[in-house]
Amino acid sequence: MKTIDVITIGRSSVDLYGAQIGGRLEDMASFNKYIGGSPTNMACGTARLGLKSALITRVGDEHMGRFIREQLIAEGVDVRGVITDPDRLTALVLLGVRDQEQFPLIFYRENCADMALCEDDIDPNFVADARCVTVTGTHLSHPRTRAAVLKALRLARENGAKTALDIDYRPNLWGLSGHGDGENRFIASEKVTKELQATLHLFDLIVGTEEEFHIAGGTTDTLQALENVRAVSLATLVCKRGPMGAVAFTGDIGANLDDGISGPGFPVEVFNVLGAGDGFMSGLLKGWLTDQDWQISLKYANACGAFAVSRHGCTPAYPSWEELQFFFDRGIKNPSLRHDAELEQIHWSTNRIGDWPKMRVFAFDHRMQLEDLADEVGVSRDRVGPFKKLCLAAATEVSGGKPGYGILCDPRLGRDALYAAAGSGLWIGRPVELPGSRPLQLEIGPDIGSKLAEWPVEHVVKVLCFYHPDDDVAMKAAQEETILRLADGARANRLEFLLEVIPSKVAECDDHTTAKIIERFYEIGVYPDWWKLEPMKTDAAWRHACDAISRHDPYCRGIVVLGLEAPEAELVASFEVAAKHDMVKGFAVGRTIFVGVARDWFAGNIDDETAVAKMAEKYRTLCTTWDAARQKAGGAA
Repeated sequence: MKTIDVITIGRSSVDLYGAQIGGRLEDMASFNKYIGGSPTNMACGTARLGLKSALITRVGDEHMGRFIREQLIAEGVDVRGVITDPDRLTALVLLGVRDQEQFPLIFYRENCADMALCEDDIDPNFVADARCVTVTGTHLSHPRTRAAVLKALRLARENGAKTALDIDYRPNLWGLSGHGDGENRFIASEKVTKELQATLHLFDLIVGTEEEFHIAGGTTDTLQALENVRAVSLATLVCKRGPMGAVAFTGDIGANLDDGISGPGFPVEVFNVLGAGDGFMSGLLKGWLTDQDWQISLKYANACGAFAVSRHGCTPAYPSWEELQFFFDRGIKNPSLRHDAELEQIHWSTNRIGDWPKMRVFAFDHRMQLEDLADEVGVSRDRVGPFKKLCLAAATEVSGGKPGYGILCDPRLGRDALYAAAGSGLWIGRPVELPGSRPLQLEIGPDIGSKLAEWPVEHVVKVLCFYHPDDDVAMKAAQEETILRLADGARANRLEFLLEVIPSKVAECDDHTTAKIIERFYEIGVYPDWWKLEPMKTDAAWRHACDAISRHDPYCRGIVVLGLEAPEAELVASFEVAAKHDMVKGFAVGRTIFVGVARDWFAGNIDDETAVAKMAEKYRTLCTTWDAARQKAGGAA
């Protein structure tokens, strides 16, 4: 049995997309960083739709090459065919959205890593494990990469795999125009036509725009171009026609483009056409490789293309399978899809990077409590920062590089610990609230968006709000407005958001209190990726809270239980109640772990090594306790 549905071969790059819309690329002041390159986009697009995809390419032995590899893994793409080139840099592309028709871009591909792909990079056993091999036209433009592609196609056909070509014609990548002409999609060339036509018989599926079939067919008459391609290939030909959709020809071309097989289209606002073809191809491959008819396959393709033209970026714009089904079931409510809040929430929550089925978080984001403790012992508050590095050392020791562990750490006192945690594999949350404030105030100040723009995307925005359903109108309005702005700022900066609520510090609570709070925040449009809730004592209270989250956001990451400096015996009891509910993924506990150790360390009674060992022991015990509670409840530890 073959374990790979599709291998794509060819370009991989880092796309730097201008964040400003409606101006020249010269005037772009900041850029968003995404993975790019047609085969790379397709590998991710098909993976999001549920296919087991893989990529054959080269990346540089540097930060951008590692970025591509890490992103591919996070998207679920098999990277065994991604070779690290020790001598060449990863390709870069600068892109912008000027208006509905102009999308300037510059390819930085001089002797880049992916253009060094060669025959030796094609592993016969790897190719033999695939049901389909898909290539793009750029890698047919150079003798070395062409040889690699032809070897892969030969192996695919020998092993009974399907083969597909996305013509993906970029004249300047064939050397027909200069670096500043990256936006140009067509220049006639007999040489390019000849080189393409020499390979067309190797494919079962050929896909392109009308202009791309013009270059493949050697004429700007679209019907004649298709006829010319048909003369050298028995492949199904799929011609993309922009807003008019696409047509498939399985046999004779006919007298009119409308004679081909078509699928339903989706009239949406065109915001950004870059990467739309790769989204289209991803949907088409999903249908083709799951044995759907061409009408359904084109429906998938047209929908994925519609998502792509409606959003910023290429791969980030492509839908998940869940999102695509929701779109088909509900239909278009707002032609500007990126402004459809319901759709965008599903897009965000079903395409998040990483999976956290269990969460054991050491929370040492405390500021006020540790500063007070330093004052109590009579040492400088400057000692708090170094202590937080010891907390990180304890968390790192317990995690041992395994998934399912995390930290909460602040940037004001714990900056060095936050820096040291980067790229460690730990889940990292950062608080933004002014400690103890009610109504809620933010320590980062009122300019939320620009402050969060400085954060690494692996960091999670955490905010604590002392909120109760019985708060007066003014208190509710003030706190809700702050949380709404914070949630919007986090999403705009591609940061996950954790909302912590503690009603018991405000007024009496019953089994419905927390659930009412959860309902209210969803009602006003706040969809946290994570909830952090105090340890409720009854199963009913947990059930009501979990039900409220599941009804409103079935894709929520889940809940972590906070500790409130409870004794270990109380935490054990609270864990056993919470662990019965699948929505609860673990805990985020701090003072129970560090308070006694911090007092002794500040006082000079223990050294660094002892402090780390003591905190690691307490943290490890809590992790074991949670895992045991989950196992007892019948869940996965």
